[in-house]
Amino acid sequence: MINDAVLLNEWHVVARSAELLPGQPLAARLLDEDIVLWRSGDQVLAWQDLCIHRGAKLSLGKVEGERLICPYHGWVYNEEGKCVLIPAHPEQIPPERARAQAYRALDLYGWVWVTLGNPTHLPPAFAEWDDSGFRNIHCGPYFFKAGAPRVIENFLDVAHFPFVHEGYLGDPQHTEISDYDAIIAEDGVTADNIRVWQPDPDGLGVGKHVAYTYRVMRPLVAYFVKRMEQTFSIYFVVTPVSEFESKGGMWMNYNYGFDIPEEELRAFQATVAGQDVPIVESQRPERLPLDLQAELHLRSDRTAIAYRKWLRQLGLSFGTA
Repeated sequence: MINDAVLLNEWHVVARSAELLPGQPLAARLLDEDIVLWRSGDQVLAWQDLCIHRGAKLSLGKVEGERLICPYHGWVYNEEGKCVLIPAHPEQIPPERARAQAYRALDLYGWVWVTLGNPTHLPPAFAEWDDSGFRNIHCGPYFFKAGAPRVIENFLDVAHFPFVHEGYLGDPQHTEISDYDAIIAEDGVTADNIRVWQPDPDGLGVGKHVAYTYRVMRPLVAYFVKRMEQTFSIYFVVTPVSEFESKGGMWMNYNYGFDIPEEELRAFQATVAGQDVPIVESQRPERLPLDLQAELHLRSDRTAIAYRKWLRQLGLSFGTA
């Protein structure tokens, strides 16, 4: 397990809720820790993916009712993580230490969230989730051989649109980024009214300037809303699988375009993410520099500057230099 005090006490998305089927354990990985997920009734459970007996992966086992059974010697664990039956010695009461390492888990916003520590907060609120005026479309996962803070910072960066996403989110003939402020608060970063030109921001085939508001709500959870005549937003999470292996997922939220097929919208986002992946993976140093003297910064980098300052205030060491 990667021992970063900040991220251990955060909630992280490890799977889609729809992937975790009743009666079937699911393997996941978070901060270099192998995890088994399973459902017991209405509960979502997350444990270290290891049987205490001989270290086999519990995710290779099976679920029977409210019990998870190890695939190797059939040890039976109840929903509290305690071994209640050792088949080789059915008359023996399993010792107290015959117990799985349990973690807290939530089923929220169509995702399974897990924490390896003890957060003092819930995952950030997602206003569009319960707003019937919005259409929510899931995209991802997108895999990066890069540190999670680098992936989040790329999400916050609008100056790369004309070059990495030419013809999709930007145009090399329109590269100027308007001046804006990025504010650091105890609960994150907000950058408001970032105006950029886009070739087709609302699918009507007409280029125009649009305004973005970005928020970083937790170290690896970010959000933007783009306001035009309509509103489009993305709620974005990055899972720190290991220090230089990350998995991104998002909900795209529209209050328009209800007749556009979901697969068409997902395909567009997959193209954009595919353009980002090689760039982010190429960045050096691999760890995001929190020393602002380590790289050259411009006014258009204010969101990234604020993000780095906030991470430094939090004391994040994972994926940072």
